[in-house]
Amino acid sequence: MDMKDNKTVTSSKRVRHIIALSGGKDSSALAVYLRGKIPNVEYVFCDTEKELDETYEYLIKLEAYLGKKIYFLKYSSGYGFDDILQLKKGFLPSPESRWCTEYLKIKPFEEYIGDDPVINYVGIRADELHREGYISTKPNVKTVFPFIEDNIRREDVLRILQESGLGLPRYYEWRSRSGCYFCFFQQKREWVGLLENHPDLFEKAKAYEKFDPITGKRYTWNQDESLEELSRPERIAEIKAEYEKRKDRQAKAFKSNQKLRDLWMENDLEEGVPCTICRL
Repeated sequence: MDMKDNKTVTSSKRVRHIIALSGGKDSSALAVYLRGKIPNVEYVFCDTEKELDETYEYLIKLEAYLGKKIYFLKYSSGYGFDDILQLKKGFLPSPESRWCTEYLKIKPFEEYIGDDPVINYVGIRADELHREGYISTKPNVKTVFPFIEDNIRREDVLRILQESGLGLPRYYEWRSRSGCYFCFFQQKREWVGLLENHPDLFEKAKAYEKFDPITGKRYTWNQDESLEELSRPERIAEIKAEYEKRKDRQAKAFKSNQKLRDLWMENDLEEGVPCTICRL
């Protein structure tokens, strides 16, 4: 990959090189992969203040490995999730209204970029061309995909992180991606994982859910059931059983032109595609 290809970002200002980290495996592996290859690289993380402890823990390890500060970005208005939720009259973010991504991820990132010429490095892999990373509409930003250009795939990402000594963030033991602890794109079994690993955060997420007795409207993270309903012992057992059945089906789903798919991919397709700037 030619790091000198800045032709589409023209300005008298110095070109800035930025890697936006999500706390997930792909963007972290990208930072490791490009370490020492990019001049004056800047590492940033859009902090919603609603992240898992494991995410912050991993970012500390990553910062130590990179030997360079990771800048934590927040919306300049000073508004956090709870403030914006109040402005939204209690309407929780959803797949149809992803205001959390807009105000807590995209706006802080674009404010940080400003009008400077920027090359933005995104960690989409060569084996997931169906995915789209965050691509700024700002004319001063050029987005590049080093893993696609260099044919880096999932197994390569895992190897990069293993060889660096970082390994995977601990939340991958029960969760498929980075993001807020109450992310509405979580699969049902991940909500169960949150309950089992962080019962305090599960209760906080549950407290956001509301029921309007006048209109009968429910404001819940999942459209079909509340966290109170999901946390019942019989429902937890059902969710775990359903997951084991899906995993068994997938283990048998060989195709002639591909390896076994990632165990998480089937669930992503079934339950929606998460926000692109959060999922790397």
